[in-house]
Amino acid sequence: MKKKIAVLVTDYFEDSEYTEPVQSFREKGHEVTAIEREKGKTVKGKQGKSAVVIDEGIDDVSPENFDALFIPGGFSPDILRSDERFVRFAKAFMDANKPVLAICHGPQLLITAETLQGRDVTGYKSIHVDLKNAGANLHDKEVVVCQNQLVTSRQPDDIPAFVQESLRILG
Repeated sequence: MKKKIAVLVTDYFEDSEYTEPVQSFREKGHEVTAIEREKGKTVKGKQGKSAVVIDEGIDDVSPENFDALFIPGGFSPDILRSDERFVRFAKAFMDANKPVLAICHGPQLLITAETLQGRDVTGYKSIHVDLKNAGANLHDKEVVVCQNQLVTSRQPDDIPAFVQESLRILG
């Protein structure tokens, strides 16, 4: 069954952590919607290799309209978590036990949403202490799946494993 995937993304996302999973999701027929503050805006990856035209503004979408959430890494999640609208949006997916796919710094949004207590996760090495302080059970592995709902990975090298487990969770 094809899923509607919300992607929370803004400037300075890690290029490959957005482009490779999104390409794989689309190849499997899933619908991907890039969400930021304003529809039509173009956001750029921190490596300068990728640009994403935003499909929807955060004020025009509802978590109920999506089956899953994808949070690419880079500086994007740290920027987005300063805006309560993105935090609430991410929290809604965790609270509803919908698939949440977060790579590298992506879990920062879930830390701010206070949704990682007791969850098995991984993330980029610089946020390991933050994940532990959020009450998560940290595993330094290429991909961690928690309760068949939350998929996390550490870095660009982990993308193949991240995509494989994400696609499995999406069905």
